[in-house]
Amino acid sequence: MKFFLIAGAVNALLSVAFGAFGAHLLEGRVADKYLDTWQTAVQYQMFHSIGLIVVAILMSSTLLGSLSSLSWAGYLMLAGIVIFSGSLYVLSLTGIGVLGAITPIGGIAFIAAWVMVIIAAAKAL
Repeated sequence: MKFFLIAGAVNALLSVAFGAFGAHLLEGRVADKYLDTWQTAVQYQMFHSIGLIVVAILMSSTLLGSLSSLSWAGYLMLAGIVIFSGSLYVLSLTGIGVLGAITPIGGIAFIAAWVMVIIAAAKAL
């Protein structure tokens, strides 16, 4: 629970910092399509940072508790942030198009994470 709460807060902080970096330092230095790509990475990082915090809260003994499906959800969200958002950040900065082939792996991790949350809720409720 503590790990996912901290991971969520750290990633939320990084998302805000990366958003500001993109808005203030990348504008005019990278193509508009890469600014859009950067913004997508920031948004998905923030959404799933909040998701990590939700997973941590759900792991509380007063809510769903320490279910393995919730742990899986948290780790998959974290992997998704690194792979999905990370590949988009690098793509935006470098223009290396092959990185776009890695991004869907992170998207699949996000989807699987939310499936794990559904499974946890179905088991516990």
